[in-house]
Amino acid sequence: MSKGQKTKIKSSRTDIAVQVIVYMIVIAVCLVIILPCLNVLVLAFNDGKDAARGGIWFWPRMPTFDNIKEVFRDGSIVRAYGYTIARTVIGTGLSLTVTTLAAFSLKQKELPGNKLITMLITFTMLFSGGMIPTYIQYKNLHLLNSFWVYVVPSLVSVTYLLMARTFFEGIPDSLEESAKLDGCSYFQIYSRIMLPLSKPVIAVVGLYTAVNHWNDWFAGAFYMSDTSKWPVQTVLQQMLSKAMSSQQEITSVAQALAQNATAVTSDSLKMAAVVITTVPILCVYPFVQKYFAQGAMIGAVKG
Repeated sequence: MSKGQKTKIKSSRTDIAVQVIVYMIVIAVCLVIILPCLNVLVLAFNDGKDAARGGIWFWPRMPTFDNIKEVFRDGSIVRAYGYTIARTVIGTGLSLTVTTLAAFSLKQKELPGNKLITMLITFTMLFSGGMIPTYIQYKNLHLLNSFWVYVVPSLVSVTYLLMARTFFEGIPDSLEESAKLDGCSYFQIYSRIMLPLSKPVIAVVGLYTAVNHWNDWFAGAFYMSDTSKWPVQTVLQQMLSKAMSSQQEITSVAQALAQNATAVTSDSLKMAAVVITTVPILCVYPFVQKYFAQGAMIGAVKG
């Protein structure tokens, strides 16, 4: 066997060893992420009093649906789901409309003060008015305790706006110039040329915006004093806070269970609530994984 062949064999063995190490690291990281989530799922479907004894990790010891039934019993989660779904659908649709229109406008080189407007918009990414001025502004706009406090403030995200503008700038100017020669207006260029060619960035921005709406608990907790209008995540956050502080039972459902002496505990209710509020949005990720990869590249090639 020649020296060159020995070198190739040694190099291939080294590559295999490196790949094995990399795979082991990736598997370990995946287990660190997946196993706690699996444990939450198991505890949500296990008898609460039995779970309090500990020792439950990867499968339920006493399977039951009582925890899920108790979470849904008083209707607060169902009502919160209605607000969360409504704000996600309406907020995402309006946000996409405003963001793409603004991005298309900023893409126009003949727009007066284009660079100044972009600089001022970017400035808001670094500095904000603060919580108290924001609260006062929402109050003056009559947004407090209104459904629109979930939608209007998040209509435009500077990050997504710049992402969409960068994508629009990557579309050849010749298409827009040809449309202008054919007598198309700016809105016709936007609706007939830009939008059909911008499905990747629309999908990415829409996905990010929808996830932000679904996961947001802050707006409900600080700008909505009417608890009947809270979204799912705010209900869950309040539920977890009450359980962790042990100041009172999680919900009126938990108060009822003490009288009924059921096998549901505050911890089991907490796990059930986590599963109910997070599983729906998690089910969306496998179908849109490729758009997340595209989203990481948009704006990285051209700034």
